[in-house]
Order: sequence, then C-alpha cells, then structure tokens
Amino acid sequence: INVTALASLALLSSANAAFIPSPSTKGKTTTTSLRNSVSGSLGTGEGWLSRPAAPVNSEESAKLTLKESLKGSTFQKRLSLLGSTGSIGTQTLEIVDACPDNFVVDALSAGNNAELMADQVMKYKPKVASLSTPEAAAELKERLEAMNCQQMPEIMSGDDGILAAAMIDTADTVVTGIVGAAGLEPTIEAIKLNKDIALANKETLISGGPVILPLVEKHGINMLPADSEHSAIFQCLQGVPEGGLRRVILTASGGAFRDFSKDELFRLCEEDPKMVQAKATTHPNWDMGAKITLDSATMMNKGLEVIEAHYLFGASYDDIDIVIHPQSIVHSMIETQDTSCIAQLGWADMRLPLVYSVSWPHRLKMPYKPLDLAELATLTFTKPDTKKYPCIELAYEAGKQGGTMTAVLNAANEAANEMFREDIGLGFLDIPKLIEGAMEAHKADLKTEDVSLDDILNCDAWARTYVQEKSLAMRGAKAV
Repeated sequence: INVTALASLALLSSANAAFIPSPSTKGKTTTTSLRNSVSGSLGTGEGWLSRPAAPVNSEESAKLTLKESLKGSTFQKRLSLLGSTGSIGTQTLEIVDACPDNFVVDALSAGNNAELMADQVMKYKPKVASLSTPEAAAELKERLEAMNCQQMPEIMSGDDGILAAAMIDTADTVVTGIVGAAGLEPTIEAIKLNKDIALANKETLISGGPVILPLVEKHGINMLPADSEHSAIFQCLQGVPEGGLRRVILTASGGAFRDFSKDELFRLCEEDPKMVQAKATTHPNWDMGAKITLDSATMMNKGLEVIEAHYLFGASYDDIDIVIHPQSIVHSMIETQDTSCIAQLGWADMRLPLVYSVSWPHRLKMPYKPLDLAELATLTFTKPDTKKYPCIELAYEAGKQGGTMTAVLNAANEAANEMFREDIGLGFLDIPKLIEGAMEAHKADLKTEDVSLDDILNCDAWARTYVQEKSLAMRGAKAV
C-alpha cells in the first residue's frame, strides 16, 4: 500500500477548497514561471524565512542529514530532560528504556513530584536532579537517602536548577518537556552551549522566535521537533531539496468539541458552562497535560503550531493550512512544488515523534504496534470553522504582525487557559475574548525589530497581568 498516495487521494476526495492551490496570475503561465513564482497556497512567495530553525530547506541541511545518516544506528546520545515527571518526560524515558545502548540520561528537572523523581534518579543515575521548590528538593534528598542511593546527583531547585540541567556539560541534546514560557530561557542557554534541542515546548519558538532563530544560526545547532505535527512535517521534508517545499498542512483532531456545531457549542456555553468546562479538559484521542488539552478544545494549540511551523520550516503564514482530521492518523503533510502531497501516518502515540527528535536522522527499531490501514478503513478531513474556533484567526493575525505580538498571544492564552481551569467563573468563550483584548492593547507597544529576550519576557508578564485584571472584571460583570 502506498500510504502517501492513499493520503493524497483522501485529501483530493474531500473536495476541500483549502487543498486547491491558487495559480500564479503574474505574466504568462509557463513551467519556468510557475516554478519561480508559485510558492504555497496563495502563490505569493512572500514571507518565507531563509534560515528556519529546523535543519531543512537548504543544501547545508541536506549534507548534514546525509552525513549523520551514514553513521548508522549505533550512535549514543546524552540527554538532559526538562520536565521529566510530565507526559513528555516519562514517555522519553520509556524510549531510553527501549534503546539503552543509544541513550544516557545526564540531567533531570521537574516540578514537585519528588516521589517519581526519586524513582527516576535511582533508575537512570543522572548527574543533576532539580525540582521546582527547595522543599521538594529536600524531600527528594530524603527519599534518595532512604533508598540507599549510591550515585547521589547534585540536587537543585528553582530556575537555577532548570538552567543547571539544561547546561550540563556532558549532554549533547536537551529535551524541553516544560509547558509554557518557562522553557524559553533554559533553551536559549542550551543553544549557546551548542546543544541540540528536542523541542516539545511550543512556546520556545512562539514567544521567542525572533531571539531563537539568530542563535540557532550562530551556534549551528539542530532544533528537532518533538510534537506529532511538526515531527510529521520534519519527517516529510527529509529528502526534499532546497526550494522544493510549497505548502505545510497541519492536521488537527478538532479537540473536545469537534462534533458540535458552532451554534450547539455556543448554546451550551450559555446553558451549561460546567459541562463545557468538564468536556474541554478531556481530549478524545491523545493523553496530554491539562493545559494542552484545553488548548486543543479552543484550537489555540493549532494556531500556536502555525506560528511554530513558520519558525521551524520557514513557510509563510499564507502557505500554512489547517485541516481537521478526527482519526489523528495523518499527523501532518507537506505539498511540494509539483503539487505532490507527502504525509506521515501513525497511531496517536506521542512516543513516535519523541523517538525521531532524539534519534534523527536514524530509525530505531521500537516495540510499538504497527499501523494497520485496513483496521482504520476511513480517513476523513474537513476545514475548521474559524467562527467556532476564533483562536485560530487570532494566532494567524499575531504571526503576521510578528515581533512581540506572538509572545503576547501566547502569554494571554496561558493565563486565560489557567484561569478557566481554576474554575473562577471564566467562560469558555471568554478565553478568545481575553486574548484578542490583550493583542489589541499591545498594538501601540508592538516591537518588530531588534527584539530582545527582555522584550519578550516583559511582554509575557504584561499580557498575563492584563488577562488576570480583565478576567476579574468579567467575573464582576457576570455577578451583577
């Protein structure tokens, strides 16, 4: 079975206008003029990045991929794992268990789960182990002493501990499994030390893209996507020559409300907000953290992925499309200049993209269930309703404005997401309203040139405060 052809056929049969590329209208249409002028779904060729974060779309990256591939699968990588007790961290460690000859764990950092961290330290023997608070770090030390730990790591806490884990001298790859903007600074410091980044933290590029991209180029590191959609695109781009990419197509499960019409969802938000809140934090396909699950329900996760795709692969925002694919089997696609669609397929298993991010460009033999297309029978694709999911358009708008606006978008979303989950009376539809308000308020202070890390962090803090204040005002208005 040619799965690429199968995916392309399914896309064509959907008769979705998003998959019909717009022809160039500039001058006489010849083979040469099409090749030179058509780039992406709008055919403008504008807004592409010459040096994206991932090793793709260049002669240099093609040579690097070939060089690394020829080394064979007997490689060994030394890992620093940020967020070791979360879903990304525990699944990464399952990969280490499956391939012990290929991976060594040098550092672990996590939140406050001292019990699980103690088990991880005993098993993987890292040199550094860090937890969020001094109290959690003290508990970790007590647990390790009680377990008669023979190779006691350096135990740290707080931001200093995360930085120490990210910067440990022996690790060559840092897996960034921290949720939110907290992953930005340790990623930057790891890049400065020429460490490759297995990027599971969307916000690193979404908030920090203007700062991260110059550092990636300066230090010559590889930024390797570890989430399913961007890993799929990255895998599809292997072997695509410079100038061969035409369009990126991100697939989305549709989240918790994919089977509800806009009118049904909006009515439920008015009549049964508690039911909406409960459903919004339960994902139909993936086992993810609470924040990301809610982002999937609002589809802000897909909007954030559009921005991340722009920075990772260089495509302009006009040349990145979204399609809802409820089965979550086609994890994303690319369209090449000759209009061929190349898709990456697999079960909904976060370990698959994680494996490739830490083993690229090698293909390790893993003990996972093989994909059975006959078992699936049907793959479907539909266009997302941006009226039902206003966060999608907000993300495109922020990306096109660029500079500090994407940091404001991300921080406002994180704050609204958290307050909704804390059950303080914030409605599901209040989330995009708060984000839009923050973006509008930031326009007067938008910075698009010479953006620094301080600029990003200041905008992040401002947007969070804005959302907190406005959400309290919303609560007060509803209570009256």
